[in-house]
Amino acid sequence: MSASKIVLNILHLCVNILIIVLVVVAVLKLSGRAYDLGYRIYTEQSVDPKPGRDKVVEISEGMSASEIGTLLEEKGLVRDDTLFWIQMQLSAYRDKVKPGLYTLNTSQDSREMLQIMAADEPEEDEEE
Repeated sequence: MSASKIVLNILHLCVNILIIVLVVVAVLKLSGRAYDLGYRIYTEQSVDPKPGRDKVVEISEGMSASEIGTLLEEKGLVRDDTLFWIQMQLSAYRDKVKPGLYTLNTSQDSREMLQIMAADEPEEDEEE
């Protein structure tokens, strides 16, 4: 074998090893993020401890789960609208949220908020 073929074989081997290392690192990073997301779906805590702060939100007719998540994130009721969307899709309250005006609290978790928004009667805007 000539010296140039030996160098090319070594270079080819190094490139293959580099590609394998990059694929392994990418798989480890993605699996870590996937685990984190999966863990957060079922264990995400409320934004604030009790007593929290009340926030009034209006759910309009035809709002998608994604739009509801964005609204709740803008109001400071959830940390991540995408995570809320996933939680809603996996919950028993999927497609059961009713339009209306709701008073939610930053100390409630997403399950509690969904339970309120899926109730038969939305809260009326009461003046005190």
